[in-house]
Amino acid sequence: MTWPRAFAPLRGMATGLLTLSRARSLRAVPPNRLFGLVDGYLRWGLTLPFGYAFGAAARRHQVAIVDELGSLTYAEVHWRTTRLAHGLAGQGIRAGHTVGLLCRNHRGFVESLVACGKLGAHALLLNTGLGAEQLLSVLGEHGVAAVIADDEFNDRLRDLSDDVVVVTAWTETGPGKSRERALTVAGLIDTAPVVPLPRRPPGTVITLTSGTTGTAKGARRPELASLAPVAALLRRVPLRGGEPWLVSGPLFHTWGLAMSQIGVALGATLVLHRSFDPAAALAAVDRYRCTCLFAVPVMLHRILELPAAQRARHDLSCLRVVASSGSALPARLSIAFQREFGPVLYNLYGSTEVSLVSVATPGDLRTAPDTVGRPPAGTRLAILDESGAELPPGRTGQIFAVNALRFGGYTDGTGVAVRDGLTATGDVGRVDDAGRLFVIGRMDDMIISGGENVYPGQTEEVLAALPQVREVAVVGVPDREWGQRLAAFIVLADGAKLSADGVREHVRARLAVFSVPREVTFLDELPRNATGKIVKRRLGRPGEGTSPAAEPGATPRDGSPG
Repeated sequence: MTWPRAFAPLRGMATGLLTLSRARSLRAVPPNRLFGLVDGYLRWGLTLPFGYAFGAAARRHQVAIVDELGSLTYAEVHWRTTRLAHGLAGQGIRAGHTVGLLCRNHRGFVESLVACGKLGAHALLLNTGLGAEQLLSVLGEHGVAAVIADDEFNDRLRDLSDDVVVVTAWTETGPGKSRERALTVAGLIDTAPVVPLPRRPPGTVITLTSGTTGTAKGARRPELASLAPVAALLRRVPLRGGEPWLVSGPLFHTWGLAMSQIGVALGATLVLHRSFDPAAALAAVDRYRCTCLFAVPVMLHRILELPAAQRARHDLSCLRVVASSGSALPARLSIAFQREFGPVLYNLYGSTEVSLVSVATPGDLRTAPDTVGRPPAGTRLAILDESGAELPPGRTGQIFAVNALRFGGYTDGTGVAVRDGLTATGDVGRVDDAGRLFVIGRMDDMIISGGENVYPGQTEEVLAALPQVREVAVVGVPDREWGQRLAAFIVLADGAKLSADGVREHVRARLAVFSVPREVTFLDELPRNATGKIVKRRLGRPGEGTSPAAEPGATPRDGSPG
């Protein structure tokens, strides 16, 4: 059947309803609420504002959010966000304005994001790990009209222009009155009307790139034309509607944001904690009977570091899906986690520019613990060489992909490499004969040593397999003879000892000579951003910050070759 263009919104809605029905998310909607449901879709499309409007009609009494303050139903979130949008409008925020959100995982973040969408304002999701100077620079570049921030970040906003409206989302005791700001999210909700807002296009969502290898850039999140990408994910990951999900990944990051959006579409209850604590996470899974946990790899590592007796205190039999993304999942962590928790681990790979690229199921990870899996339906993946030619399985090249979630572009006007309709992820990798993707590392991280292309990620993976190594980062540094050379920064496991010579011998036995780190530095910890990614530009120079846990001779400075 061919649908006329005028009926495209109805076609999208019909496809979406079918997807929700298959995920056990769609329940009977009372006839008296159907008009509001259709009106919400025509107003906002497949966005978070529509998700909560749909929830208010289809499952109004179901709990939508659980945080430290308690719970909110779908109907409560829908009407509270309408009031918040009116409250922001009363402060001069209009459609087309940009509002910065500097919040941790709690209701204030979600409600502010939805309210911006209803108002037609653009929401700029700010990394809570940004320093004051970086933060003010990002806010200035995006010309924000308002900032909604948790009280703990007041010091970083002291030099903000007086023209920018500042609203407090959370204080140390909850979303009440701020110590320094008169305006709060809770106050705007309490005093604003609940009447429907004028119809206007929903505002866009802007996330920041990680900035681990340079300055963070704003990237416009793509708008969903249908729920086909969600349906493709559901065929690989057994997510079900109406269940409690613990979303531990930061909501300001693409990973946490995407899973919360899918959760709302499926009618899940989002369980949120402002900061991650491994023991609290397991307690929440047990208490709320969470079926899904969405985290970044370092969080899974911290869960495994808990004493076995402490993990055993909690009944985790409800946990069917533990999904990891946001940074590389080391093979050793993949093996250890499945050994402890069973076949529940899924490794998702994507990028700001391409969204979801591939999914590794527990079966994939059993066979190849370091894989990021295969592309879901509707996604095309290719490994290309420098000339743009597609490489066969086993060959390493740049990862390109395309799907229905088209990149909205960077806010600074720059673009991203596109070849034959495929968009670069910025990573280097290969595909095996079974179609599984393996990510070697960032294209920006690649160095040329003695005329050879060298990928630090390969050395990192080899070193991460050592039982003495807790964490590792490998970077390229200038070398007068070879152009560049590798330097390794290692955090040892508790009580472990390792020498620089031992590190080099381990790598030399497994990789080419150019992949052997010339210098090895032992540190107490590696610098990470708020999403758990290692910030390599903050590692310092090789030889600095040596940990006393390392054996003598750990940081040779003579430039001796590997």
